[in-house]
Amino acid sequence: MGELFGTDGVRGVANEYPMTAEMALNIGRATAHLFKRKGHTPRIIIGKDTRISGYMLENALVSGICSMGVNALLVGPLPTPGIAFTTNSMRADAGIVISASHNPFQDNGIKIFSHEGLKLPDEKELEIEKLIFSNKMHTLHPSANELGKASRIDDARGRYIVFLKNTFPKELTLEGTKIVLDCAYGATYRVAPDTFFELGADVISLFDEPNGENINANCGSQHPETLAEEVIKNKADVGFAFDGDGDRCIAVDENGVVLTGDQIMAICAKEMKKEGTLNNNLVVCTVMSNIGLGISLKKLGIEQEATKVGDRYVLEEMQAKGSVIGGEESGHIIFLNHHTTGDGIITALQVLAAMKKSQRPLSELAQVMKVFPQKLINVDVKSKPELSSIPEVQRVIKGVEGRLGDKGRVLVRYSGTQNMCRVMVEGPSDEETEKYCRQIVDVIRKKLC
Repeated sequence: MGELFGTDGVRGVANEYPMTAEMALNIGRATAHLFKRKGHTPRIIIGKDTRISGYMLENALVSGICSMGVNALLVGPLPTPGIAFTTNSMRADAGIVISASHNPFQDNGIKIFSHEGLKLPDEKELEIEKLIFSNKMHTLHPSANELGKASRIDDARGRYIVFLKNTFPKELTLEGTKIVLDCAYGATYRVAPDTFFELGADVISLFDEPNGENINANCGSQHPETLAEEVIKNKADVGFAFDGDGDRCIAVDENGVVLTGDQIMAICAKEMKKEGTLNNNLVVCTVMSNIGLGISLKKLGIEQEATKVGDRYVLEEMQAKGSVIGGEESGHIIFLNHHTTGDGIITALQVLAAMKKSQRPLSELAQVMKVFPQKLINVDVKSKPELSSIPEVQRVIKGVEGRLGDKGRVLVRYSGTQNMCRVMVEGPSDEETEKYCRQIVDVIRKKLC
């Protein structure tokens, strides 16, 4: 990763470096220059989630793009995967998303898609950084009569909804199915309810009135507690929680039990194998996936590959190995036979398809995987030195690993988007898992906080 771009674009506190209007202007200028070519006026799609800082960053990006003789097409609030779809569908040269995903409203971010709807590779992001820090972009701008224009795409949401509905089997219907949706006050607040309603479902929407400052606040994929309560209260068949930009999905069964992304992958992989659509008999996950996923897939006769954390690495491995399903425990799941990136609404639709085809409730489908006790603690840190360079940290990790043996595992890593160290321990019981995780956290706090 470079100075600006992390594992998921540029991210930080809005109106503070690097998420300033000035930096957004320069990212717009550099991105526009990168995609310019002779005899062609590029078009760049710009979309955002519901954060109040999105207005500031959107206008700065537009100014930068148009100043380089490139046209900007604005779609307004739309899930990240919807912007990837629109970019590809409209044959635009690139797409830019203004979002900090599941982070609180104070944060924001910028991530860029290629014309194929794929996140830019590292080398392209580094080209953008190089342009920004060269301080030479003022020498690259065109003359006044060659400036770009900005316009809005009014039907982007409708186009995306049609695309989403086409990923659900045409022979199936959601009529008679009661679904509760947690829209996280985010980018799915209009798209998700409309999609499931148009497929015939009885939809109950939660957290669907964003005000610019409530995105992800005690709701969404990271806080599904209210969703679970509402599923039980309304006697619904299933519930789904999305994150702020709509690329994650967490499911809740009819009994109010929360399912992880790992369980969703196991359910969908089993159904795909049965249908003969599980290309190369392979599921790609990350090192953060629960031990139970690997055990479940092995019993199903399905191969598993694990990558480092980050959906871009999952996608790269999927493309390299010819897999069509992969994702993260967080609920960021990629169905490559439907989309180029993780899409929370598509994930929900695939779960519903499995329920309809099997004519079984989600609680029964979830029995395909046993979730091993897991404790994850996020520790805010001042800096991110190599963990291998801190003897005390290595000592406590090795000590816990020795006591767990083959009955669990330890994973300690830095967040790619925040100043945070994630400590994850899996073990044979909740008590042991909690105890060992806190032992490591105590040392991390002493050395890095």
